[in-house]
Amino acid sequence: MDTARRRARYRALFRQNVPRRLAVDRVMRGVVLACVIVAIVPLGSILAEVIANGAQAISIEFLTAAPGAVGSGEGGVGPAIQGTLVIVGLTCLLGVPVGIMAGIYLAEYGRGRLAGAVRFFTDVFMEFPSIVMGIFAFFVVVLVLGHFSAWAGAFALSLIMFPIIARTTEESMRLVQHTYREAGMALGLKKWAVTVRIVMAAARGGLVTGILLSVSRVAGETAPLIMTILGSSQFFGGFGGPVDALPLRIWRLSLLPYDSAQLYGWGSALVLITMILVVNVCVRYALMGGRASPLGMLARRRAGARP
Repeated sequence: MDTARRRARYRALFRQNVPRRLAVDRVMRGVVLACVIVAIVPLGSILAEVIANGAQAISIEFLTAAPGAVGSGEGGVGPAIQGTLVIVGLTCLLGVPVGIMAGIYLAEYGRGRLAGAVRFFTDVFMEFPSIVMGIFAFFVVVLVLGHFSAWAGAFALSLIMFPIIARTTEESMRLVQHTYREAGMALGLKKWAVTVRIVMAAARGGLVTGILLSVSRVAGETAPLIMTILGSSQFFGGFGGPVDALPLRIWRLSLLPYDSAQLYGWGSALVLITMILVVNVCVRYALMGGRASPLGMLARRRAGARP
C-alpha cells in the first residue's frame, strides 16, 4: 500500500506540474524561434539586395569578357572569376594539408607545453586582422621576389585558412568515440593507421565543414589581396605575375562614381556568392553522400568481403 500511495502521489504531482512545464516549453520555443528569425532576417535581406541589384548585370559577356574602359559599361569580370578560382585553389593546396596535420597532431598526439603553444598560437592566428596577414605576406613574399604574384596572395590567404581548419579538425576528431580507436588497435593496426583510416573517416563531416568554412572565409577576403596580387585587367598569365580576383574587383568597382560600375559591382558580388554556394553544395554531395561506419568497412575489408 505504501508503494501504491507513493505512486499515486507522484502521479498527482506530475499532473500538477504538466501545465507549468508546457508553458515553459512554449516560451523557450518562442525565444529560440525569435533568435532564428533575428539571425536569418539580416542574411536574407543581404541576399535579396545582392540578387535584386546584381541579376541585371549577369550575361555571357559579363561572365567571360575582360573589363572594358572605365565607366563605359562594357566588358565583364572574366579575369576576376578566373583569378578567384586560381587563388582559392592555390590557397587550398597550401592551407588545407597544414591545417589538417596540425589538427591531427593536437587531437591525437599533442601533449604538454608544445601542444599548448601550438593551440594558443593557432587561436591567436584566427583572431588576426586579415590586413595584417596581407602586410606580412607583402614583406615576406612580394618584397623578396620583387613583384606581386598569385603565390603571394595564396600565401596570405593560407595564413587565414589553416588555423580554422586546424581547430575544426581537432574538435571533430575529439568527438570520435575512444572505442573506435580501441577497436582499431585490437585489429592490429598501428596508431597512424587508426588515425587515418578510422578516426578521420568518422570525423569526415567536421573536417569537410571546417574546410568549407575556411574556403568561404578566404574567398571573400579583399585586404590581403590588395597587398599581394595587385590586380589585373587581363586573363591569368602565370603564377608569377599580378592576377585579378572578385573581392578585389568588387572593391575597386565600388569606388567608382559610374552607375555601370556600381551595377558590375553588384553583379560580381552575386557571382562570388553563387560560386561559394556551388562549391559548398558540390563538395558536401561528393564527400558526404555515404555514411557507412568506417570501422565496419575496415572489418569487412580485413575479412575479405566486399565493403
